[in-house]
Amino acid sequence: MPTQAEKATQFQALHQGPETLIIGNPWDAGTARILTGLGFRALSTTSAGLAFSLGRRDGTASVSRDAALANARSIVEATSLPVAADLENGYGHSPEAAAETIRLAAETAGLVGGSIEDSTSDPLHPIYDFNHAVERIGAAVVAARSLPFPFMLVARAENYLHGRLDLDDTINRLQAFEAAGADVLYAPGISQPADIQTVCASVRKPVNVLMGLRGVPPLSVRELGELGVRRISVGSGFSRAALTAFLHAAREVLDDGTFTFTEETLYMSELADLMK
Repeated sequence: MPTQAEKATQFQALHQGPETLIIGNPWDAGTARILTGLGFRALSTTSAGLAFSLGRRDGTASVSRDAALANARSIVEATSLPVAADLENGYGHSPEAAAETIRLAAETAGLVGGSIEDSTSDPLHPIYDFNHAVERIGAAVVAARSLPFPFMLVARAENYLHGRLDLDDTINRLQAFEAAGADVLYAPGISQPADIQTVCASVRKPVNVLMGLRGVPPLSVRELGELGVRRISVGSGFSRAALTAFLHAAREVLDDGTFTFTEETLYMSELADLMK
């Protein structure tokens, strides 16, 4: 098993290579093992996937920092791959909270990367004011740089996930996050090819694009790479796909009294092999 420092160096190199990095998003140790066995080169947790697995709503501060980091730790221990985490807004509004979350992510969970977003979890005021958002990323950067290995800090501009379809403000935020020292820039919810290309051309650091949302054009990895995207994630996409299959199977049993869903399920032996 590689050391945390070795995985951190590997993760950093994956962002600098010639190919677009595709991040696998597990929500527990089992799905981390499956994604590792399938050939993903790096993983990142999903806050929504974790929330769903706990029977909670995402984006409402319903999962504590301790619970999120414990989940991340179980994923780190299940794989030899570099693991980053969706750290939401840093589990606190202050720059100090964001910085402390980065420190704990590395020191207690074994992570080599993580994201801090500018969403407040307050539906009445969902996005932090510009200056405060930048201060929070700046504090997270300082914490990341204090670590004895390269920690890939992702700065997220959440406008589009909260109905604020303001491309100019989103780009201004990403550029300010880049100037503050963020390693990767991310504006989840931006989906139109022209907008993606504009965002990628507006910054120098790698841009992560979220795929798998409903209504998003079905762009391929190749097409995204041609737009300038350096990293792709699916967020809760795999989790929602699994829950969709679960729901269809449960409805078939209750509504139809049949069990044809088993015709497409994996054998126990196949699942056991995937957990190696």
